[in-house]
Amino acid sequence: MMMEMMEAMPETQTMGLDMAMMQECMEACSAVSMCATMCADADMGEGMGTCAAMCSNMADVATTTMRMMMRPTGYDRGVLTSMMTACMTMGEACAAECRTHAEMSEHCRICMMACDAMVEVMGKMMSTMSTTS
Repeated sequence: MMMEMMEAMPETQTMGLDMAMMQECMEACSAVSMCATMCADADMGEGMGTCAAMCSNMADVATTTMRMMMRPTGYDRGVLTSMMTACMTMGEACAAECRTHAEMSEHCRICMMACDAMVEVMGKMMSTMSTTS
């Protein structure tokens, strides 16, 4: 349904972006936002304040990035690229923090994997953006 909606948006025809890759990025952002939100909640119960804060920030950045991707009318390649870069940077930092707890905490392991997957998908999307104009 999301792909149908994206294809129905008139602006997407002129953006020069791979809409299937854009959908994959949005899905990865959604997944990491949910995982990071739940990991932050569990972290608070376990007294891991730094990890909880990192995960909360990750969830916010991922959600904001995803929502920007959903609004092609305001598309600006430079702004979107900057936001995606910030999301990837936050994903790398969150994954690194969760990695320190992954052996003892299943929720941190899952969040780390979601962050790593999102960073990978975003990187692929950004590489297609640089080759299409």
